[in-house]
Amino acid sequence: MLDIVRLRVLAAVAAHGSVTKAAKHLHYAQPSVSHHLARLEAETGARLVQRVGRGIRLTPEGEMLARRATEIIGRVDAAEAELEAMVGLRTGRVRVAGFQSALSTLVPEAAAALRRDHPGIQLQLVDAHPVAAIEMLRTGEVDAAVVFRYEEDLPGDIRGVHLFDDPMYLLSSRAGETLLDHRDSAWIAGCARCRQELLELCEAAGFTPEIAYTSDEIIVQQALVATGLGVTTAPGLALRTHRREDIEATGIDRTRRIHLVTYGEPPDPPATTAFIAALHVAAEQYA
Repeated sequence: MLDIVRLRVLAAVAAHGSVTKAAKHLHYAQPSVSHHLARLEAETGARLVQRVGRGIRLTPEGEMLARRATEIIGRVDAAEAELEAMVGLRTGRVRVAGFQSALSTLVPEAAAALRRDHPGIQLQLVDAHPVAAIEMLRTGEVDAAVVFRYEEDLPGDIRGVHLFDDPMYLLSSRAGETLLDHRDSAWIAGCARCRQELLELCEAAGFTPEIAYTSDEIIVQQALVATGLGVTTAPGLALRTHRREDIEATGIDRTRRIHLVTYGEPPDPPATTAFIAALHVAAEQYA
């Protein structure tokens, strides 16, 4: 029989990419993680990890079992939460991941309502890009996540509800400009993972932008625009967090879809359900 503790260890190694990081995440000593991996290999009769230089990586067998372990752990955690609710738990915990502009606008409003209506529920928040947030859901690190998507659909194993559409804007020094007006301008873009949407927008407009400055911080981006160093795009939620009066924000024909997502079979634990209800109310003013 597979040991749930050792499955948690394997899942953590897969999620974090190393024994050291997995040990830190699990609050284990590093030798303990190595011991659990060795015992799991002995129990299964399969080689699950292999050494690569000074680190390790999962074998195909290890990757398969790590995926299954993530599913198993998620279901065990959900069962524990449901059982606690059935025996009369009046307090609880909900862990929520969200991207930066949601954590500075929408989520605090929901958090305030949750504290007012359910003071016994402990809320934990973590700043995470949507890709990372969804992986945290799968590994059981969070119970819910607020994410944005440009596509219509969500990954097949994720449950989600669409909250509202967040409009996109061109930030420049003059009102009424288009992306094509800046085909020869310097552009300010986010990190390699975050700039894909900007590149696709410019490509659709018929040009490839010259990325002169890189920053994911809306304050830095707007400061660069204000001093004439470049132009950029920004979503409406980001402009709610910070908006300089000496730059112009012109709407463009693009939106991103804001979703609340969870993982595993319903129902969600009571604390998660309470947060979801509060978030829906907070999202009404953005719709």
